[in-house]
Amino acid sequence: DTSSCGPGLVLSWSGSKAFRSRLVLGIETSCDETGAAVMDETGAILGESLHSQKEVHLRTGGIIPTVAQALHRGNIERVVQEALDRSGVAPAQLGAVAATVKPGLALSLAVGLSFSQRFVRHHNKPFIPVHHMEAHALTVRMLQPLHFPFLVLLVSGGHALLAVARGVDDFLLLGRSLDEAPGDTLDKVGSASGRRWDKRPTAASPSPGCGTRKVGRFVDFLCSFSLPDHSDPFAGVEEGTVLSCVNDIAAATQHTVASHLAKRTHRAVLFCRANRLLPSQNPTLSGGVASNQYIRKALAVVAEVTGLRLLCPPARFCTHNGAMVAWNGVERLREGTGILAPEVEVSYEPRAPLGVDITAEVRAAAIRPPPIRIKIPA
Repeated sequence: DTSSCGPGLVLSWSGSKAFRSRLVLGIETSCDETGAAVMDETGAILGESLHSQKEVHLRTGGIIPTVAQALHRGNIERVVQEALDRSGVAPAQLGAVAATVKPGLALSLAVGLSFSQRFVRHHNKPFIPVHHMEAHALTVRMLQPLHFPFLVLLVSGGHALLAVARGVDDFLLLGRSLDEAPGDTLDKVGSASGRRWDKRPTAASPSPGCGTRKVGRFVDFLCSFSLPDHSDPFAGVEEGTVLSCVNDIAAATQHTVASHLAKRTHRAVLFCRANRLLPSQNPTLSGGVASNQYIRKALAVVAEVTGLRLLCPPARFCTHNGAMVAWNGVERLREGTGILAPEVEVSYEPRAPLGVDITAEVRAAAIRPPPIRIKIPA
C-alpha cells in the first residue's frame, strides 16, 4: 500500500534521469513555519527560505489551524521559488523532492503535501515522504560524521521522545511523553505568569506567549511522573500583571524540566548499555526545545557522568526548517529507500509513531539510575 508511505518502503523507478542528480529540494509545513531548502549530497545548503508565522499566532494566543493553513498556502510557492533561486538550481536539475507528511497539524501538512505532489508531477521527479521526527533525529549527521546506531532525544513544543537510531529509517522507540511536551509546558507556564519563554538560559522575555492559562503537567519518559495540577496558581492576580516572582517561577520550571529530561536520558543510556543496543554511544539532542541552552547543559552533565559525548545541532537547525527535510531526502536517496514515483498517491498523517515501540520493555526493566546532581550556573 504505497499510500501509507511507511518506513522502509522502496519503489524502484526508472522513468527519468532523476537519479543522476543528488540534489534534493526539501519542503516543511508541519506546523507554523513554511520552509524550503535545496541541498547537495554532502549536506551543503545551496539555497533556503523560511517564512515564520509566530508573530501572527502570538497575537491570537495560540496556533489556529485554519489560520496556519491559510498562511502556508499564501507563502509556500514564494518560499520554494526563493530557495530554488538562491541555490541557482532549476527544477530539472533536482534528483528528488522531499516533504514532511507526518506527524503535525493536519491542515498544515496538507498544504505542503499538495504543493509537493503537484510540483513532482509537473517536473517528473521522485517524491520522498518524510517523517518529521526522523528528520530531526538525522539532522546531526548533516553537520558532522556520526555512525549508526546512536541515542537521540527529541524535544519540542509538540513532541518528546527517546529513541535509538539504527539506520535512516530504522528506530527503536524507548520512551515518549505521556501527556504534554516540554515546549508546551514552558509556554503555558510563561503565559500564565505573563511572559513568553525565552530560548536563552535566562528565564523569560517580555512578549506574551502562546498557550492556555492552565499550568499543565510535565513530560514523562519511561515511568510515571507529573506535577500536581494546580489549575489556578495565580488566583486573584489581574490578567496582564507581571508577577514580582516571575523570574523565580520561570527558573524553577526550567530547572525541573531540564532535570527530568536529564534523568530520563540517563535511564535510557543505562538501558541501552544493559541490552547492548549502542556499541558507541553518543547521545544527540534535537527539536525546538533543544535551542534552550539550560537544557543542553543539563544533558551535558549526563554525558559527562556516563563518559559519553553530547552532540547538538545549532539552534537554527533545531526548529522547523526545510534543510532538515532536504537532508532526510539526501539520506533516503543514498539508501534507495522510501522513494516514490511522482504519480503515487500519498496521505498525510497527523499522528505517526517513530520506529518500533519497545517502551514496554524499557518499563519492565525498571532501571533506577543513580542520582545525579544537576546544578547549572545561570
